[in-house]
Amino acid sequence: MDWPAYAKFSQITVGILAFFYIIYIGSEILIPLVFALIISILLNPVVNFLTRKGMNRVISIILSITVLILLVGGILFFIGSQLTLFSDALPQLQEKLNLLLTDAMNWCSQTFKINKFKLTSWLSDKKGETLNNADSMIGGALTTISGFFILVFLIPVYVFMFLFYKPLLLDFVSQIFKKDKHNTVAEVLANTKSLIQSYLVGLMIEMMIMATLNSTVLLIIGVDYAILFGIIGAIMNLIPYIGGVVAIALPMLMAFITGTPMKALFVLCGYIVIQLIDNNYLVPKIVASKVKVNALISIIVVLIGGALWGIAGMFLSIPLTALCKVVFDRIHSLKPIGFLIGDTMPPIGRNLFRLYPEPASTTLIAEEKPPKRKRKRYYKK
Repeated sequence: MDWPAYAKFSQITVGILAFFYIIYIGSEILIPLVFALIISILLNPVVNFLTRKGMNRVISIILSITVLILLVGGILFFIGSQLTLFSDALPQLQEKLNLLLTDAMNWCSQTFKINKFKLTSWLSDKKGETLNNADSMIGGALTTISGFFILVFLIPVYVFMFLFYKPLLLDFVSQIFKKDKHNTVAEVLANTKSLIQSYLVGLMIEMMIMATLNSTVLLIIGVDYAILFGIIGAIMNLIPYIGGVVAIALPMLMAFITGTPMKALFVLCGYIVIQLIDNNYLVPKIVASKVKVNALISIIVVLIGGALWGIAGMFLSIPLTALCKVVFDRIHSLKPIGFLIGDTMPPIGRNLFRLYPEPASTTLIAEEKPPKRKRKRYYKK
């Protein structure tokens, strides 16, 4: 049955809305599953290597997960120790911030002729609202921390299950599709595996280089807690475009509070140079060669991921979009969407729409024919 265009559009719209709604309400289940799936694909070569060396498969899986937990735990321990030192200095930073706010209020009162009492009362009201919302903020923080620990305990279990039941899952996928589609499915799975592995390795290399560059620049400028802000900036840089803004704002604020405006300007200039190095050399050579997603789609999917799954969605948006592109490029009807996601730019000025003259209707041709002349008959007298 040939559906009209508006019916097809309505079906597609309802399907997209239902898909995103299911993703949104099922975030607590889907987020650890997606993280575990990506980590299991990353650890699969290590497990295969240990298995080929004669180690039991279960032991090799447990050993791989343990090594990964130790590495991640070491990084989190270092960041936590730096945050503890930073929290000890918070009272001094708060005093300096209050002095800066007082100077800013005096400047605004003198420059714009605003009553200082009104500015002080407005600032007091804002502080009161912040204190009133403190309980809800603490409750939300505790909920976030409890959710984090749930993820920490759930993800290793999911990773173990994915790696242990990999033959079962692959056999299940093969039974879904017909035999004439098995070559395409095998190609998609192989490309997906190589894409995730190379992408994550590239991200780790980029993150280590960015952390080193950030920390070095901040140490040279003399910003307090330079290593902490350098690592946080490298982690935030994993979120395309948006994370870079946060990575620059935090050390600039610290330099402005503890130093001078010129110091904050030096931080801005140093981070701009680092971002130029990252965007023009590190990303094209290390990361972008693995994931072909253009900047427009990257920003859109990062915002959608943040709206659906929060910070986890921002981190997962780019690899999931890249995986969708791998699938779209192998399905004929979805190839235009895969082309839209990619970064292949057609030449400017190319005639994209080939217009051909419409064939004239036979009825019109018949109507446009000149009328037949009547033949003159000649009679002999």
